[in-house]
Amino acid sequence: MPRINIHTLLIAVMALAQSPCRGENPPDIVLVMTDDMGYSDLGCYGGEIETPHLDKLAAGGLRFINFYSEN
Repeated sequence: MPRINIHTLLIAVMALAQSPCRGENPPDIVLVMTDDMGYSDLGCYGGEIETPHLDKLAAGGLRFINFYSEN
């Protein structure tokens, strides 16, 4: 009989561990990958090319201003 109770407890703990957190929304992550762009190619970084949609995303999120590429 104690074995059934241990299994029931284990199943209950596993079910509660998998339940989503209520009240907190997960962050929205948008990763934009491009090739052969310079720092000033986007309007949000002062570029000449108009990029209104990307500028709107940049205004409402994080902008990285100090980045490097190994190659």
